[in-house]
Amino acid sequence: MLRTAFAAFLASSALATLGLTSAVLAAPATVVPPIEFHERVLPNGLKVITSLDRTTPNVTVQVWYGVGAKNDPPGRSGFAHLFEHMMFKATRDMPPEYMDRLTEDVGGMNNAFTQDDTTAFYEVIPAADLQRLLWAEGERMSSLVVDKANFDSERQVVEEELRQRVLASPYGRLFYYVLPENSFAVHPYHRSAIGSIQDLDAASLDDVQTFHATYYRPDDATLVVVGNFDQAQLDGWIAHYLGVLKNPAAALPQVTAIEPPRTGPKSVTSYAPNVPLPAVALSWLAPKASDPDAPALQVLDAILTAGKSSRAYDSLVYEKQLAAQVLSEADLRAQLGVYYIGAIVAAGHTPDEAETALRAQVAALRDQPVSAQELDIAKTQLLTGEIRQRETIDGRANELGAAQVIEGSAERANTDITALAGVTAADVQRVAQKYLADDRRVVIRYLPDSMKPASAAEPAAAPPPAASRPYAGSVAALAPEGQRQAPPPIGVQPAAILPSPAERTLPNGLRVIVAKSTDLPLIAASLTFEAGAASDPPQLAGAANMTAALVTEGTATRSARDIARQSEALGANLAASSSWESSSVGFSVMPAKLPDALAIMADVAHQPAFAADELERARKEALDDLEVAYGDPGQVANFANAPVVYAGTSFAHAADGTPSSLKRLTRDDLARFHDRYWRPDNAILVLTGDLTPDEGFALAARAFGDWARPADPPPPPATGQASAAPRNVVIDLPGTGQAAVSLTKPAIARSDPRYYQGLVANAVLGGGYSARLNEEIRVKRGLSYGAGSSITARRTLGAFTAQSQTKNEAAPQVADLIRSSMAGLAAAPAAPEELAARKSSLVGDYGREIATAAGLANELNELALYGIDLGEIKSYTDRVEAVTPGQVQAFAQDLLKPEGASLIVVGDGKLFIDALKAKAPNLEVIPITQFDPDNATLKAAP
Repeated sequence: MLRTAFAAFLASSALATLGLTSAVLAAPATVVPPIEFHERVLPNGLKVITSLDRTTPNVTVQVWYGVGAKNDPPGRSGFAHLFEHMMFKATRDMPPEYMDRLTEDVGGMNNAFTQDDTTAFYEVIPAADLQRLLWAEGERMSSLVVDKANFDSERQVVEEELRQRVLASPYGRLFYYVLPENSFAVHPYHRSAIGSIQDLDAASLDDVQTFHATYYRPDDATLVVVGNFDQAQLDGWIAHYLGVLKNPAAALPQVTAIEPPRTGPKSVTSYAPNVPLPAVALSWLAPKASDPDAPALQVLDAILTAGKSSRAYDSLVYEKQLAAQVLSEADLRAQLGVYYIGAIVAAGHTPDEAETALRAQVAALRDQPVSAQELDIAKTQLLTGEIRQRETIDGRANELGAAQVIEGSAERANTDITALAGVTAADVQRVAQKYLADDRRVVIRYLPDSMKPASAAEPAAAPPPAASRPYAGSVAALAPEGQRQAPPPIGVQPAAILPSPAERTLPNGLRVIVAKSTDLPLIAASLTFEAGAASDPPQLAGAANMTAALVTEGTATRSARDIARQSEALGANLAASSSWESSSVGFSVMPAKLPDALAIMADVAHQPAFAADELERARKEALDDLEVAYGDPGQVANFANAPVVYAGTSFAHAADGTPSSLKRLTRDDLARFHDRYWRPDNAILVLTGDLTPDEGFALAARAFGDWARPADPPPPPATGQASAAPRNVVIDLPGTGQAAVSLTKPAIARSDPRYYQGLVANAVLGGGYSARLNEEIRVKRGLSYGAGSSITARRTLGAFTAQSQTKNEAAPQVADLIRSSMAGLAAAPAAPEELAARKSSLVGDYGREIATAAGLANELNELALYGIDLGEIKSYTDRVEAVTPGQVQAFAQDLLKPEGASLIVVGDGKLFIDALKAKAPNLEVIPITQFDPDNATLKAAP
């Protein structure tokens, strides 16, 4: 979201965060528990919503302001988002980045997002730190330091974020600019929340100071607190830190623009660099989020594109194969909305074909009621998704805040789902006729610059930037260190309740692990086989990945459509995938649906058909996906990583395959891989959530007990020892808006006794916002939206990778900063306070991960896969805390020094290659048109 915002283009919409709120309700046997909450309004107008949860040791604090992209001043698009970044800088009593000291350094997290109608700030912290966070939010609201140094720094970061999310992404311009600009004619919703480089450059310090004084005030804010707290104590703290704040005398400005109705269809063609496959989108104006028609439009949206059984996916992607992807959204906001459906056109097809097919899908919804089965599947998917959303305290808080700010009442968190469950087939047809008329559509074709005719008109020149007005109000300044108010003391921390996994092995060798972790009606199931991409046969990169892709595409008893329809009718998000050392199939589902979902899982795992036509369809999809991925610098760098760092081992190829290797795969190759590795005595079944061990073991035996193990033993896991010389590689991707920079080298196996030392060392170097890499590259210099590192520890080997994306010209400088940060960690022990903060960050991240059924299943599965005692689920914190500064330094000296690391840079080479050559000897330059990660040279054979 828009501090890490816009992780996907959907984050720019109100509905992406809003979801559907909550209530007690039944639709297709789906019961969604309510969110119980209290609400009140303080005398200064601050709205307060609280919800108690004694099962967690944490609490989330969220502040939602009623200011978003629609409030950006004229000629200042992206301004609300820029100001969101400013809110993490200094206040009168907090120096810059102090919010990270109060959150990340104590095991919590913080973030924010900007949408069209709101800017929201949220933290999850140990309950003992609640008072300190309320103090900090009061500071940010009342005494933010809006000075030139902070303003200039964050503007650079926002511009790098824009380059990463918009200019470097193949379809970034489409979803951030072209779609909103052509969906609204008058309303400021037509402006992108992320803005433009020109408008960001035009912004002045006066603009920022005026913006803060105008909108960041108690009567424009909603405070949401969810988690473990004492209500009376909380009320006192809120009154003390936030209730005393005053509002400006001036009234809040309101957006009063009225979007005129469309009077006829419109077609737009837009061209951009780095568009691997054409795209088409159709948009219509839609109701606001609080409109009674909103639930029916959301159900319509699910019927069109939610899952493989959806109409548009089944027709355009599966049957006709004319789209590589389909997508849609009912983007419903506070004042009005937009509905769009689109497709990325598959190779060999045209935008006209995609447009015709999309229009036919919408027309069918207008012309005839949907079937009862389609209606039930859509509602079950939406309602089960709501249960997943409220697994976490921040998920529940998000729904309450969005309901209040976007729809006008937190009570909508208890009524929207009731309305959703009551949607009928007639309602779906009615809203399709009312809003999606053919004569009110806008059709957008998004094409590569290479298709642009010479006669095409150039885009109109942007108007000159609007002039800034001097700000005459008061300005806060950071108080001298000895005069700053200290934060409140830390309180008493509730104990965490950790799950107790139980395990049993069935007679056929299947290892079953069960952990009851919640009373929320949700269960996660994961069936994992100990073989992945490292077991791909020679010259058949992608075999494990394609095997996993095909198991859900038809069995001896179910067709691909049967599997999609039956699993989605249960609300199960059934999916299969592979990684380097494992392949898995999993889902999450309500307890009552678990037996049926496990039966489908057993069927797809045991007896996939690998039908020839399904293989050809999946191969075509995979090739289209690769074509798109090869237009993204970050993805290309990831593809190059394994062949470089694992050279000489069975890991030295692209796990997803390459265009050449995918074309070589046959049905027999996949069937052999499946028969060899997908077997019960080579598998681990993990069940977590709302069930007891005995219930889980009984269900596992019923679903998988008759799967006979083969007579021969399972094959041993893939092994290897990376020892290749480091390389310096540039992959030249002309026209991309940023360069991806990574340094990578071999690391440790999961069984290495230094594993926890490595975790802590990496946390200090690049494991979070406050880590050294992000501090050097983003915070100090504004060269990137973010920088970080990771240690991937597998059964026999691992890898370390540090990476960042930056404007192309800065790639050599960012590479130097990564190297110097790695060297610095090895040169001296980390300071005690730094080490303590990074340990807390690790422990907090881990606690939030295992707080969900799926997250806990992932952790248990990893322990089992790598032969680690399941008891480590409870000893993780102690093992992290036991790591010493000397051990961190020793680990860095042994494994994280820049010597021996390979450099991979993917970007527009003409902008940085000459400068990089002076810093990286023996630089290899590979044009993207010759890139082949299936070849040791990374270059396609002539």
